Amino acid sequence: MSAPPREPATAVVIGGSTGIGRGVADAWAARGIDTHVFSRSRPTGPGADLLAWHPVDLRDGQQAQDSLRSGTPPRLGLVCYSAVSFTSRREPFTEVRESDWLDQFAVNVHGLAWTLKATLPALRAARPGLFLHISSEVVYNAGPNRSGYAATKAAADSLIRSVTQETDPAEVTFVQALPAGMVDTPGIRARRPADFDYGAYMTPAHFAPLAAELDRTRGVPYAGEALVVHEDRSWTSVHAGAPVSQSRPLAESPA
Repeated sequence: MSAPPREPATAVVIGGSTGIGRGVADAWAARGIDTHVFSRSRPTGPGADLLAWHPVDLRDGQQAQDSLRSGTPPRLGLVCYSAVSFTSRREPFTEVRESDWLDQFAVNVHGLAWTLKATLPALRAARPGLFLHISSEVVYNAGPNRSGYAATKAAADSLIRSVTQETDPAEVTFVQALPAGMVDTPGIRARRPADFDYGAYMTPAHFAPLAAELDRTRGVPYAGEALVVHEDRSWTSVHAGAPVSQSRPLAESPA
């Protein structure tokens, strides 16, 4: 399918200073897209000079909404929501601290909602705009010792699917993407021992080809899909096969 005609894109990536969001932000910026990153920390390293940074702490609902309203460009073609919160280690539900539970809902669900409210008007005007949500295999697998993460990512998935059904696909296409395996990110490294071998892990750059494809097509061929990104940087629909669970047996130490 050929790409729909459109004006040059402007992009917003929530949680784009590190992790998968950074992989998407770098890919879009490398294509000449004016890319704005909203995150707690300033992007650093190669390519950071191509990203316009807006500080935001999604755990503070009012500050987050104010930052998104004031910082979102008026003309917008692409949005990626990749911000995520999970506990420092996997643990039974009864041991999850209230602050961790609330932080996961604030970032994984409420932040997504505030982003949708802030960006949908501009995306609709782009006809079509693209909204990319970074999902997780936990939506399909749940798993022990991951209650807050599983609950919030499932809620986020349902929110996206509900808003998709409320929106004219000629105005905004919604796509979700998730990795087939574990991804080497700062959040994951904080949960691993110093000598851990990440050789088998995916990297944020694995999402670059999909990000480029979604810019080229505005996601039209993938509207409403959840796409599993694989180790070879290809992707398939989740309907072609559920992603492999990354949960560990209860007998193993939480990580």
